[in-house]
Amino acid sequence: MQVSVESVGNLERRMTFSLPAERLDTHIGGRLREIARTARIKGFRPGKVPTKVIEQRFGQQVRAEALDGLLRETFNNAVRDNELQLAGNPRIEKNGEGELDFVATFEVVPDFGDIDVAKLNVIRHSAEVTDADIDQMVENLRLQRRTFEVVQRGAKEGDRVELETWSQAGDERLPAEGAEKGATLIGSGVMFADIEKGLIGLAAGEEKTIQVQFPADWRVPQLAGRQVDVYVKVTEVAESVMPAVDKDFIRSFGVKGGDVEQFRRDIRSNLERELKGALMARLRREVGEQLIAAWSHVEMPPRLVENEARAMVQQTAEQAARNGQQVQIPPNAHEGFMDAARKRVLVGLLVGEVARRNQLRLDPKRLNETLRLIASTYEEPEQVIELYRNDPQLMGGLQSRVMEEQVIDWIAERAQHTEQSLSFQEAIRN
Repeated sequence: MQVSVESVGNLERRMTFSLPAERLDTHIGGRLREIARTARIKGFRPGKVPTKVIEQRFGQQVRAEALDGLLRETFNNAVRDNELQLAGNPRIEKNGEGELDFVATFEVVPDFGDIDVAKLNVIRHSAEVTDADIDQMVENLRLQRRTFEVVQRGAKEGDRVELETWSQAGDERLPAEGAEKGATLIGSGVMFADIEKGLIGLAAGEEKTIQVQFPADWRVPQLAGRQVDVYVKVTEVAESVMPAVDKDFIRSFGVKGGDVEQFRRDIRSNLERELKGALMARLRREVGEQLIAAWSHVEMPPRLVENEARAMVQQTAEQAARNGQQVQIPPNAHEGFMDAARKRVLVGLLVGEVARRNQLRLDPKRLNETLRLIASTYEEPEQVIELYRNDPQLMGGLQSRVMEEQVIDWIAERAQHTEQSLSFQEAIRN
């Protein structure tokens, strides 16, 4: 097989190669013979279909599949023979008129030199779930299930208040007629603190004028940066009623027996799972920052960085859409993500190089533990596990994540590190 590789930039390469025609014909012929033995075509007995009929019916599909498979195999062999480390996916196209002649353009991993992780300084955070954290989570669950009862008294902290409002900004009234209806939980921060504070003591039917200083970047231009009189009229006050932690309450969270100790064990397990993820995220960020600082001088593959920036734009837009926002993406939106993309690519390539140079391999036990941890958050864990095992894309993403975590741990263990203890709440806070 004739292969030539040339540099078209510091990190870009162009490879020209041809597929071996004999191997292609052999593969096609073998596959057609397999089909002929089992094909069921009307008018012919199984295994007796003429070769010409098989070729007419399946030849084009078989040739396309064989060509694709041989193309990938030939390219991968050429990459290995030339000791190339690819960064990102190649672009492979026909080269001229020849059906079996191709040209591939791709970027390669830069030369990082000696990757001595022992010179890095990493902070390793630790934390544990305490009984107080479980108590706090029980209170949070009670808050989620609380109800409200209307009361005939002045509002106080924690009450839900329904109200009508309108504002006077100079000579302009907002809205021009009538009032806006809304509701807030005093102390929640849903409304301006001055407004929520001003509602304290007001009962249903009572009114008040509250002076509010709106920030300069407020979403309503007529109010932005101005001191405004806000007129409020309370229409209803309701106090929260917290549910008791009884068997019915506990059963509502899937603990069939309603046992409080089992309930607390389940909460502990969930919090420990959350904590494990939070600590790994902190370690990943810590190691990543150290890698960036140590190897920021190394040139990154420009096309890979741009592709990552565009992917980050898409992720941001999708997140905005999930939050109900409409987003218009300008053609050059990725330019604002280039620096973050470069750092992400740098860390990704370095992690890959550390794994390759030290012959680190995916730990099947860790993969299974992570999969079972993910599945345990669903009502039917075994179905989730089966879903992952039957979906190559899902499993591939999980394998990449677990492998990255393995390498991050490996780097942190060999780097200079200091231990820092955190509370559970501090650890899960970004």
